Amino acid sequence: MKTYLSILIVIISFGTWACNNEGNTRSNTASKIINPNGDSELALLMRAMFDDGMDMKTAIEKGQHPSTKVDYAKIFTATATEPDKAASPEFKAFADVYLEQMKALENCTTEEAAPIFKTMVTSCMNCHAAMCPGPMVRIKKLY
Repeated sequence: MKTYLSILIVIISFGTWACNNEGNTRSNTASKIINPNGDSELALLMRAMFDDGMDMKTAIEKGQHPSTKVDYAKIFTATATEPDKAASPEFKAFADVYLEQMKALENCTTEEAAPIFKTMVTSCMNCHAAMCPGPMVRIKKLY
């Protein structure tokens, strides 16, 4: 009986551990809430954009054409932490430039991808320098 109880405890412990660790991959970091006050849709979108950017960077480094899995156009509709900033003409201008770079990246040749990607990352840095500088340290990893 004691053996059965020990086996049952091990199985339950493993099951609990597996459930708690399910989905803990880099591609799911965008959905993880790391702000104790909650995260806005825009913050979560931008985390997904970063993860997608890291995947694109890896593809470019391997000589492959980068592809995206994120709907970048949601940058205009996602609820922001500070809605007034996201509604500003400055934010909209930065977002337009970013979307142009993403379209260029989608339509470029593999050989053109690296410089266009770098320009796209620079557009992220420029926006964050003006609007929300906190993530700039992380964005630099995309270069």
